[in-house]
Amino acid sequence: MNGHENEEPAFEIGVVIPRRVVQEKDESSDCAHVLVEEFKKVGLIVERVIGIADEFIKLAAPLETLGRAAAELQIKKLTHIGMDLQFEVEEVEAFVKQPDGSVFSWCERFQCYCHLIYGIVNNSKSAKTLKFDGKEIHWEVGENLLQKLESERIVKQVFPLHDERTRKKLLRSWALHWWDFTSQPIDEIYSYYGAKIGIYFAFLGMYTRWLLFLAVFGLTLQLIDFGSLKLVVLPIFFVVVILWGIMFCQFWKRKNAALLARWPISSAVAADPGYKIPARKGCSLQPPMELIKIFEIDKAKGKEVFQRSEWLGRLMRFRNDAIIIFSIICLQLPFELAYAHLYEVVGSDVIKFGFTAVYLLTIQYITKIGGKVSVKLIMYENNENTEKRADSLVYKVFGLYFMQTYIGIFYHVLLHRNFSTLRTVLIQRLLLSEVFENLLENSLPYLKYSYKKYRVRHKKKYEKGESTDKIQFTSRVEKEYLKPSYSASIGEELEDGLFDDFLELALQFGMIMMFACAFPPAFAFAAVNNIMEIRTDALKLLVILRRPVPRASATVGAWLNIFKFLILVSICTNCALLAWMYDEEGKWKIEPGLAAILIMEHVLLLIKFGFSRLVPEEPAWVRANRAKHTTQAQDMCSKKLLRTISGGEKNFAEVKKLE
Repeated sequence: MNGHENEEPAFEIGVVIPRRVVQEKDESSDCAHVLVEEFKKVGLIVERVIGIADEFIKLAAPLETLGRAAAELQIKKLTHIGMDLQFEVEEVEAFVKQPDGSVFSWCERFQCYCHLIYGIVNNSKSAKTLKFDGKEIHWEVGENLLQKLESERIVKQVFPLHDERTRKKLLRSWALHWWDFTSQPIDEIYSYYGAKIGIYFAFLGMYTRWLLFLAVFGLTLQLIDFGSLKLVVLPIFFVVVILWGIMFCQFWKRKNAALLARWPISSAVAADPGYKIPARKGCSLQPPMELIKIFEIDKAKGKEVFQRSEWLGRLMRFRNDAIIIFSIICLQLPFELAYAHLYEVVGSDVIKFGFTAVYLLTIQYITKIGGKVSVKLIMYENNENTEKRADSLVYKVFGLYFMQTYIGIFYHVLLHRNFSTLRTVLIQRLLLSEVFENLLENSLPYLKYSYKKYRVRHKKKYEKGESTDKIQFTSRVEKEYLKPSYSASIGEELEDGLFDDFLELALQFGMIMMFACAFPPAFAFAAVNNIMEIRTDALKLLVILRRPVPRASATVGAWLNIFKFLILVSICTNCALLAWMYDEEGKWKIEPGLAAILIMEHVLLLIKFGFSRLVPEEPAWVRANRAKHTTQAQDMCSKKLLRTISGGEKNFAEVKKLE
């Protein structure tokens, strides 16, 4: 369902089953036939497609079916008076529609699909015997059909499908729209991919637009020889850079608030970073509902259980953080320092360039191992919700990448104070690392897709003895199934591919901010890279990868705190760079210039912590709109309550008269 009630619903979910060798004579016991019939019974529109190696069941849902599922799930949606109320099919006009005109967002639709297809159980009085490719499966009373077939490896996968009409429209208006460098159809991206991906591209677009100013400023400093005024111009540039970073973070909060006010996202949905297919659940120490039940039965015992769970969770997080920190210090730090020392010793620039390329390739795999360890550790943390779990993972993995990215550069600055080497390293990292990352993140999925197609053709060739040239993939759903999912590089279990994209932006931000005084043109490199990133990421999502599972997170989460942390570190590193440039002889005399740098550092730190008071986090119209909706809701509730009380008194008086 793409959004308009009068249009034919688009197929949005695909179910994959192996292609059978033995066809069952009795269709009533055939697994695939039973599955299709059960899907139809719950109101889904079904289409079967026979692929080369597998069979596919495509699912679509009309508005009535989605509305019934939303009512059963008690999904809360935003109404025209600004309140989040449980959805009711009869009152559909009371709820705010999506930017594309649809009643439900992609996150809500996906949740409804999961509820419908995973809610099919055997309601008969006896077990049913199903057959698939000569194999018998017993479907017990009350047992979930889809989960049963998944455990028997009959259903291979359930995954979202691209809507071809919307995908082609986004290709024209987004991925291939080069005329305006940073222009993006954010509302359409939100409608098609969900809030989290929409927020990411809004953040990337704003970050890139703001970079253009510093790119021009930095290039001006590089191209014009200021001579003796350089030690005056560089501090000015440094102050502008820090103020720019502080303002960017604060004004992003305003933009984020404006986007949430424009998109009809309920507070209940926005609190959860997304929905997963039910078969893929994370684990925790003890489900919160069990703790609540204990508390209701015995408050004294429940309080003790809650406290034990709370402190045990904190201790486990502390233990995991300590493991990561000690791993960085004992394992990663020596490796990084050894690389930095060898880089300083080697004389040939060509060897240095090749050495850096080999190092970047090697460190990618080392850091991935650390990331996978972090994922495993977090699975055993007692986090409050999935958002807290995601933030904990972000902080741990960013610590690994922070060490990998910056320790070599700090080595050149702190020990050798070699600014020519520092500039060379920055150029190599900005050019080589970012170009390498872009090639890797776009070429690897395509190579995986090509390899999967080759394997399917090769297997079919041996089964039928045909030439691989005759085996062609004609169905779009089979091509989508073979495409890689949008997942993080540190582990397939982390389904959110935005992790890598945000990590790339954060590392770039730290690189250009922390060493701004040493290499001002770095902002121009970053701006050009991000302009390319907007289009290549769009192509990656629309063409190379499957449609991602939606996530409803309405902010950038922990990444904004990381950006703020990098601004704080930038104040210290740039002041150190200016001090070393000013005091080239290393005498460390407190002269006026050096004293001014120290004063400037303290002033900028005060500005960093006090600027949030100056710029409000929400635009005035957002606050006014919320206040208006709150007033309307209070008035309506008050009137309804008065009518109820008044009606109750009249009924009571009538009863008295009859007596």
